[in-house]
Amino acid sequence: MSSPASEKTVPLRPAVAALPAYVPGARPSGRAWKLSSNENPYPPPAAVVAAITEAAVEVNRYPDMFATELVEALAAHVGVDPAQVVVGNGSVAVLQHVLEAVLEPGDEVVYPWRSFEAYPILTAVAGGEAVTVPLTAAGRLDLPAMAAAVGPRTRVALVCTPNNPTGPVVQADELETFLAEVPRDVLVVVDEAYLEFIRDAEAPVGIDLLRRHPNVVLVRTMSKASGLAGLRVGYAVAEPRLAAAVRSTSTPFGVNHLAQRAALATLQPAVQAELAERVEHLVAERTRVWDTLREQGWDVPDTHANFVWLATGERTVELAAEASAAGVLVRPFAGEGMRVSIGEVEANDAFLALAAGWR
Repeated sequence: MSSPASEKTVPLRPAVAALPAYVPGARPSGRAWKLSSNENPYPPPAAVVAAITEAAVEVNRYPDMFATELVEALAAHVGVDPAQVVVGNGSVAVLQHVLEAVLEPGDEVVYPWRSFEAYPILTAVAGGEAVTVPLTAAGRLDLPAMAAAVGPRTRVALVCTPNNPTGPVVQADELETFLAEVPRDVLVVVDEAYLEFIRDAEAPVGIDLLRRHPNVVLVRTMSKASGLAGLRVGYAVAEPRLAAAVRSTSTPFGVNHLAQRAALATLQPAVQAELAERVEHLVAERTRVWDTLREQGWDVPDTHANFVWLATGERTVELAAEASAAGVLVRPFAGEGMRVSIGEVEANDAFLALAAGWR
């Protein structure tokens, strides 16, 4: 018979025990079009593969702890001082380190909902309390409502633009108004994971915002447009004091050697041109998919990311299962809708055929 002492278990933090599960996009088993994870559907350019191959013989050594060469290259790429750039194991890890640098237990984090699934998880892990603000009926961030939700305990506001999973981008004038209304000691994180896909002339320019507002931090990724989702490279751009604080909370050696070399290769001018051409193709496909869905009768939010959103409501899980059976993997949000990534032409055609049948 076990003693009472032997039945005790190690207690978990209540915030951790209550965490929602992060649900990744479905992975194919067999032949299927994977439109569930907002990935770049094209394999890496030859120069990136060559950089990874060359670096593979050096993986017995630790990587550069602070990715110095990559930080300098990214700083030159975006036009800031290297002291303003911090890299990490994908933008999720970078955002985690940002929150860890500024949050005390019980501090509030204001963010839109529905938005990026990691926000509630990272907020809770960092000891913060979530204050969620509903999107508008058009799937857009309601920045006036977010500003009104900022209170004396608020330390961070998260602005996802374009918003994942709905797609609309924040306008420059509305973001400027929001920043004017938010106290200067509240950190505003502008999540720009889909920056390269934006084609709205009224969208804000993140670096310009940063220069005028020292309480702004930009969070970006090399997983989408640069096609390095499997290597996990993200970065933050902030004023030097904040960047140093984020760097101090970052996981040591958080960006591995292969990832550093691959990321550097993507920043070469010839590779940048090749990647930009692919992004333009995806943007053209996004427009075609969006137009076709509207013609089918769907009310699709305007999107400036590499995905579209269908408000399928209570039918979402059923329709996602039907799509999976037909070889098309989408990302369902039960009871709300589905996010569908823009992929190869054939993959997009397969999805559009399904969507037409659902009407």
